[in-house]
Amino acid sequence: MRDYLANEVRNVAVLGHSGAGKSSVIEACLYFTKQIDRFGKANDGTTALNFDPEEGKRGLSVYCHLAPVEWKNKKINFIDTPGYMDYEGEEVTGLAIGDNALIVVNGKEGIEAGTERAWKEAVNKRHLPTIFFINKIDDPNAHFDKVYGELRDKFGTSVIPFEMPIMENGKVVGSVNILRKKAWYYNNPSTPQEVPADMADQVEEHYAEIAEAIAGTDDELMEKFFMEEEFDEHEIAKGLRIGVRSGDIRPVYCGSATEQTGIERLMDLITEYFPSYAEKGRVQALNAKNETIDMETNENEALSAFVFKTIVDPFVGKISYLKVMSGVLNSDSQVYNSIKETNEKISQIYVINGKFQIGVGKLFTGDIGAVVKLQNTETNDTLCTKSRVVHYPKIEYPEPMLGYAISPKTKADEDKLSIGLKNMMQEDGTIRYENNAETHEQVLYGLGDQHIDLILSKLKSKYKVEVQTATPTVQYRETIRGKAEAQGKYKKQNGGAGQYGDVWVRFEPTDSDDMVFAEEVFGGAVPKQYFPPVEQGLRECMAKGPLAGFKVVGVKATLYDGSYHPVDSKEVAFKEAARLAYNKAMPNAKPALLEPIGKVTVVAPESYTGTLMGDITKRRGLILDMQLNDEHDQVIVAEVPMAEMLSYANELRAMTQGRGRYVIAFDRYQTAPKDVADKVIAEANAKNA
Repeated sequence: MRDYLANEVRNVAVLGHSGAGKSSVIEACLYFTKQIDRFGKANDGTTALNFDPEEGKRGLSVYCHLAPVEWKNKKINFIDTPGYMDYEGEEVTGLAIGDNALIVVNGKEGIEAGTERAWKEAVNKRHLPTIFFINKIDDPNAHFDKVYGELRDKFGTSVIPFEMPIMENGKVVGSVNILRKKAWYYNNPSTPQEVPADMADQVEEHYAEIAEAIAGTDDELMEKFFMEEEFDEHEIAKGLRIGVRSGDIRPVYCGSATEQTGIERLMDLITEYFPSYAEKGRVQALNAKNETIDMETNENEALSAFVFKTIVDPFVGKISYLKVMSGVLNSDSQVYNSIKETNEKISQIYVINGKFQIGVGKLFTGDIGAVVKLQNTETNDTLCTKSRVVHYPKIEYPEPMLGYAISPKTKADEDKLSIGLKNMMQEDGTIRYENNAETHEQVLYGLGDQHIDLILSKLKSKYKVEVQTATPTVQYRETIRGKAEAQGKYKKQNGGAGQYGDVWVRFEPTDSDDMVFAEEVFGGAVPKQYFPPVEQGLRECMAKGPLAGFKVVGVKATLYDGSYHPVDSKEVAFKEAARLAYNKAMPNAKPALLEPIGKVTVVAPESYTGTLMGDITKRRGLILDMQLNDEHDQVIVAEVPMAEMLSYANELRAMTQGRGRYVIAFDRYQTAPKDVADKVIAEANAKNA
């Protein structure tokens, strides 16, 4: 593979719903250009891209993969992304480095949740030039006109067909290129023919849509359009390039990846109308003072490269995937990591094609590749020159919300579990892992059950650790609503020096989240040197409340009387006396259970509003606010008990057919209803029995 300059590179993020055939379309491009010699199957893991054992087992993409395709003196860097919501972090990774978007749509199923998400991320959020490819058009139940109509109704008039299938006896036998107004039949692909008579009107209608869209890109073309003059080939090409780049035109092509139809013209469309990285002119970066600066997107600019993905390979070591944002990255050179503020040595540069690594001497502006064995570099770091230190904004990953308490099946595997999770968190920005000091649980968070299953499967296969899971313990709190006081008297005599401590402590509610300790001792009934042991003893007791053993908050404990022995009194005795006073008084101070309340923000299409509101109410939630966002999705803000939200990630997905998302954060504690409290207390006492 030769070197490619910035104006020869097209970086294309391939998006769409799971099962639409994204990987198959890229596979078809590789096969058509003879870069692979067999066409694999996604469901058995034999494709050039879905080569990972986990992907073969699941029959779908779970990782972001790269596939460079050389076509007509251009290089198309296809960035294959998963369509399933649980692997959205990999989709975000692909979008972070894609300059253009190819959205693959299932010709049978039409618009699905993944299609809508791809549009929102690629078009609404990042404003990427976009092409639609309606795949599986050979399926007997596929319907081009229906799917195209859905796309145009959903995403607007910028969606325009450039190609239509020719049907005979329920089968696709060829296609019509609307721009050229010519038909190509699969049994004679090299010879253009006249458009079938029954399609002529439809072709003219779509050509008029294209012409009107082209006219809107340029004043001269608009004038010619109103004069009802035909555009020549040069004017069409010019208008399309402008229109696709600006987003005024989003072409729709069709074909079948498995049948290799529509693939050649799709690559033509990508290289002709998608902008190269060089056409950006400049990209924004941040300097050492976090001030925004412009970097020119050409080879003469100072080097800067963004690390967007990390793989920890047990044989090769750490592989850092990067995109050259400016300048030229050379092998055997030294670069500066502006985030870690350290130098790194580049030994070898690779172009990644699926599971294959192709060694190259350098990478030019806009190109994508990988380097190995960088010592300190991680995902989201920037490599640059020390003479011009810059960095790029980090990838914003979706927040993992589904948590499971995990533990290795054998104690001997604890270290391997820790190492495995540490490495996987370098590879996947949507994994979160917490060691909860209060519940003594290790909690693993992911985007959904499939994501969690993938993590656990990799721990077993790659790191030889079998893990058991459980529902995380909800961190309830206990407090008191009344006032109580008690004496704690500790006296021990075993011959020789004894132990003696005697305290009177009053317990009452307070607004503090912690225990407030006070003393009102008069006349030296308890010497001052014993105040700290009393406080320490009480604080240790507050770790376990009288109802269910949860941490106690909102209590003021006042030491107001007691007695001591001039010989036998010791700090440990007063600490124990404080514990006795606590155990006597707290059950009489009207103890109450507090449950954690979270503030949740749910975003979903407006049509699901009623369902979501009803569900939040069933979870004992209180809706605080509702409004439509810029994408006309409903945004619901509510307060809900955290215990009711443990499996919400899966349930929201089911309610909204994968179209909803949410974030939740702890807000406060409030008194739990009696029925909830009774159940929690009973379960906790049974567990602790």
